[in-house]
Amino acid sequence: MAIEFKDYYAVLGVARTATGPEIKQAFRALARRFHPDVAKDKATAEAKFKEINEANEVLSDPDKRRKYDEWGANWEHPEREAPPPGAGFAADPRMGDEFHFEGTGFSDFFEQLFGNRGRPMEGEARRGRPRTASARQGQDIEGDILVTLAEVVHGSTRTIQLQRTDPRTGASTVQTLQVRIPPGVRAAQLIRLSGKGQEGAGGGAAGHLYLRVRFAQHPDFQVHGADLHMELELAPWEAVLGATVRLPTLVGTVALKIPPGTMAGRQFRLRGKGLPTGKAGVGDLYAVVSIHVPPRPTAAELALWEQLAAIATFNPRSSP
Repeated sequence: MAIEFKDYYAVLGVARTATGPEIKQAFRALARRFHPDVAKDKATAEAKFKEINEANEVLSDPDKRRKYDEWGANWEHPEREAPPPGAGFAADPRMGDEFHFEGTGFSDFFEQLFGNRGRPMEGEARRGRPRTASARQGQDIEGDILVTLAEVVHGSTRTIQLQRTDPRTGASTVQTLQVRIPPGVRAAQLIRLSGKGQEGAGGGAAGHLYLRVRFAQHPDFQVHGADLHMELELAPWEAVLGATVRLPTLVGTVALKIPPGTMAGRQFRLRGKGLPTGKAGVGDLYAVVSIHVPPRPTAAELALWEQLAAIATFNPRSSP
């Protein structure tokens, strides 16, 4: 199967020399624009949102970015080196069919470099399987599935395409599968599709397909277990005078009262506004204050700041 090269820098619209903060800023701007919850064309936005997430997944991780820069840049050149050890999966006649997925949220290019797509599973998932001399259990297969935080809250049913290819003949079949994402699903949790793995031999049962959950990065929230953290951006006068601000959550917006004299770094805890735990419990949302100054104040605004500077007695560098 031909693999399409993904230019992750072009996807985010940043230079190859972009810094971590520049990548973060580009991702947040694009993710807010194309988030399926706010976009008018949800079908187009969902595909774009997943592409943006994939690019950010690679470029925001120093190890993944280094691997991508060293190998991905040579993808289209005839003299390129072979894929690095462990990338993707290779055809092995002893393993039977190769597996490819559509609809899991990751491209084949990403899976070749960083994913588990079509990998045989080992360890606990294989324990306790009965075997006989004539019957052999089919191999379990593992892949990844990208899950949004909205799906973690509400659950969903996803449609994916599973393509099986015989590496000896090249013959392929495609099967449509329904994957239930339960509310409260956890990162790295395995979702099992019984009997959708490698075919058994000698009358043995088929193996299972396991999809490992990976959370899509959100433009506003960072996940810490069942809790969410977000940056609460305040203007200097809001921090000094106090204010009531509207905050987004995964289940709507809430009003938060900011007391006068709020300092940068202060955390506000919103109980029950995090992720479900799957046992009727819900995590919390923590809003962490950062104070932002106007980037381009007008002449009138500058005059007022100068007046304030002339009468202010506060010096942040003096001893208390």
